[in-house]
Amino acid sequence: MKLQLELFVEDVERSLAFYTGVLGFEVLKRKEDGYIALAQGEAVIALNRRSTLDPTHPIHSRPGEPLGRGVEIALMVEDVRATYDRVAARDWPRSTELTLQPWGAWDFRILDPDGYYLRISSQDE
Repeated sequence: MKLQLELFVEDVERSLAFYTGVLGFEVLKRKEDGYIALAQGEAVIALNRRSTLDPTHPIHSRPGEPLGRGVEIALMVEDVRATYDRVAARDWPRSTELTLQPWGAWDFRILDPDGYYLRISSQDE
């Protein structure tokens, strides 16, 4: 089994710029309808337009409620410090700074352009 995460976003191009420019993902596939599959290592994240969803689809948030509420997307990277430095160099706001957690992992947290909560982590520092 492999996991592919699909994020429904407001602006696919804005999200594409974030995932490729800030986090270093590469485009695997791009369709004319706006669907884009991205990869970095074994992590695959697909982007799709929220506007394509039926209005009753459960992914829709209430006014003022962030997308992905109750979900933390954990991205395990080879070199968390290099990823942190890349994010900082692009002036992307961090929810937390690079921190050694009590369980031994280094991580930091950010929000993507649509407010999806990302934990970027590595066991090695």
